Amino acid sequence: MNKKRVIGIVGPTASGKTALSLGIGKSLAGEIICMDSMQIYQGMDIGTAKPTKEEQALLPHYMIDLISPRDPFSVTQYADRARELIEKLSVPILVGGTGLYLQALSLPMDFGTAPGDEEIRKKYHQIADVQGNEALHALLQKVDPESAKRLHPNDVRRVIRALEVYDLTGTPLSSQKMPGPEDSPYDFHLYALEWPRDILYARVEKRVDEMIRDGLIKEVEMLLDMGVSPDDQSMQGLGYKELVPVLQRHMSLIDAISLIKLRTRHYAKRQLTWFKRDERIQWLDAQMPLSQMQEVILKNDHND
Repeated sequence: MNKKRVIGIVGPTASGKTALSLGIGKSLAGEIICMDSMQIYQGMDIGTAKPTKEEQALLPHYMIDLISPRDPFSVTQYADRARELIEKLSVPILVGGTGLYLQALSLPMDFGTAPGDEEIRKKYHQIADVQGNEALHALLQKVDPESAKRLHPNDVRRVIRALEVYDLTGTPLSSQKMPGPEDSPYDFHLYALEWPRDILYARVEKRVDEMIRDGLIKEVEMLLDMGVSPDDQSMQGLGYKELVPVLQRHMSLIDAISLIKLRTRHYAKRQLTWFKRDERIQWLDAQMPLSQMQEVILKNDHND
């Protein structure tokens, strides 16, 4: 069965994904599907490095400005909406650094041989709602530590599925054949830009300075004024949670900027670790001219 081809420009923050994706998208008449857990929020533009209105006008962009920053948004919701788009778009191009979103799109919607049971799922959904995703994940850790190690606590759908399989069969899901890349519903062509670590971190710090210069503090103030709580999911994003104490006069701006840079460097390192594990990704030397990187991708796409 022929699988739908999906190009992905992935990798750590501040690596240059947007510029590369726009060039590829124009060459292939493609459509961009954002794969960023923060760019889904309306009104959160500067701190999320959202493509500008001018950049968005160059190509169709989806999964940007989806919801209010007051509303939560799950991995499952993302996967459901993104799958619908992938099916209907001619040349879908995933762009972003949220590895959990890529994982959700890479695995079959359901896995395991046991049939579904709505009552069991309802029970575990209630636990997640009342006690939180971490508590649900802890239950899986007790009965199926291998699946728990592989599944993120926020991947609630698959955590519940693993618990459901154990309840129905008494056998851990991890003892069954686990899906691999070959079981993916799509034919992924994934690329990432690779920088020397010191240069990547310098790019991260420069971006933070530019965000502050471009008005990130006013953006955070505007969100708080419109009723977004510092405890909301959206406000846990880097650059937002650190500036709330500044506006509350609990921290100096200089200290907050240093903290944003530190945490963003750490985040970039975690992203690198995540994506380096994915053998499907072809890493491109980010110090090559942009046109040369585009040629590599277009040549691979043409050969396939």
